[in-house]
Amino acid sequence: QVHLVESGGGLVQAGGSLRLSCAASGRPFSSIDMGWFRQAPGNEREFVASIMRSGGGTYYADSVKGRFTISRDNAKNTVYLQMNSLKPEDTAVYYCAARSGSYYRNMGSYDYWGQGTQVTVSS
Repeated sequence: QVHLVESGGGLVQAGGSLRLSCAASGRPFSSIDMGWFRQAPGNEREFVASIMRSGGGTYYADSVKGRFTISRDNAKNTVYLQMNSLKPEDTAVYYCAARSGSYYRNMGSYDYWGQGTQVTVSS
């Protein structure tokens, strides 16, 4: 069992930055691959970024590549999503998730999810 709690969401103007955090508990964090997803109103939940347990491999959706950075601190049991150059279309509820499956872009590969944190980008 893995318990995940996101924080750091809020309201920001276009072009601004936010850093989301996700604190994990319940299993050794260094053994878990992690990911971030987001869901905008009326849309399906979509992949944003993923990071391997060691932090050595990171993957991004094309829509956020070059603007968002996923990282982790295994000593603090926390994964981060640094979001720069935010756009109104980044507005969504952002979820972190713990992955045991092989395909990092697929929701079905993730077993545990946080409650989500709202990010709103105004134009």
